[in-house]
Amino acid sequence: TLPRPGRWDLRIVVESPQLEDVLDVPELPVFATRGDLPEAELESGDGIAFLKEQQWQTPGFRTVFAERGSLPEGIDVPGEIAPAAGRYAEISAPVAGLVDADTASRAPAPGQRVEKGDVLAVLTPALGESGSAVAAARAELREAEHDYERAKRLLEVEAVPERRVDEARIRLDAAREAIAGFTGGGNVASDGRIRLRAPITGVVAQRSLSPGSRVAAGEKLFAIVDASTVWLRAHVPAAEAPRIAADAGATFTLEGGGASGETSRTIAVGSMVDPATRSVPVLYEVANPEGGIKIGAHARVSVRTGDVDEGVVIPDSALLEEDGRPVAYVQPEGELFERREVVVGARAAGQVLIRSGISPGERVVTGAAYQVRLASLST
Repeated sequence: TLPRPGRWDLRIVVESPQLEDVLDVPELPVFATRGDLPEAELESGDGIAFLKEQQWQTPGFRTVFAERGSLPEGIDVPGEIAPAAGRYAEISAPVAGLVDADTASRAPAPGQRVEKGDVLAVLTPALGESGSAVAAARAELREAEHDYERAKRLLEVEAVPERRVDEARIRLDAAREAIAGFTGGGNVASDGRIRLRAPITGVVAQRSLSPGSRVAAGEKLFAIVDASTVWLRAHVPAAEAPRIAADAGATFTLEGGGASGETSRTIAVGSMVDPATRSVPVLYEVANPEGGIKIGAHARVSVRTGDVDEGVVIPDSALLEEDGRPVAYVQPEGELFERREVVVGARAAGQVLIRSGISPGERVVTGAAYQVRLASLST
């Protein structure tokens, strides 16, 4: 009980089996009557009311102090995810023919994983077109194999010179190359049908064939992609291209607030300016062991220049995007929050540099910031 109005130093002593603590509240203002109380700040319409009881019951709610620091400087540019070299393959019909109905019904569907060498489909060449050439090539291969084996037997008994075996081997190699040219990496069975096999290990991205359908030579039937490693292609404005540091790397965020990460290494920096976009392509390698980064996705890329950017540093999780503008929420008092539009600089390792909008020492909401935004919209 306080005997009179004024400013008091309050000390709260907590003693229990779980803990002992002392809380000091200096300069506590005390008023004689309720009418003497000043108008509460929350009733003035400034700020967002988000009570302690709400904070305690909001999963993941937390705050940190904004600190002055530095991050590697970057240039924000658009980009997209592309398959890495050697990790994308298209399987086309090597000759015109009919798709075997039984194997087509068991062919892998999009999204299904296949191993290198797996049979994807079986094709029966159409006679009268390139199919007749396949038959002729098969006949030539069988004849070349027979001739080669005969030449080796004759050489063993010294009935022919070694040159005769070399000639038979050359003919056999040529016949095998001719068959390989028709099958497109598949193999011809004894009945003349062509088995189309997966050239790489990966996931089927596209399948376009129907059981019993007729396909033309060169028609694409499958596409396979191995997305465990992908490429990130960034488009840097020509005016900014000289500032790029080839070994500095980049960070990226996928479209729609999706996954974000950092590149593994720089593959290449383009040496020509695209005449249509007036930009220079920069290619990065990105590890994607979980497959969360999808081929074709668009991204916002921060291409590092090698310089260092200084300012106020906060966690990247503190930023929200509202109406296309980055915002953050700060906590000037225990139950009072403010919405701040910020100007964003460099990003690196889960941190973001703020050029304006937040001062060092201010407490920033890093967890459940969206819940504070909802509180600002509540009536």
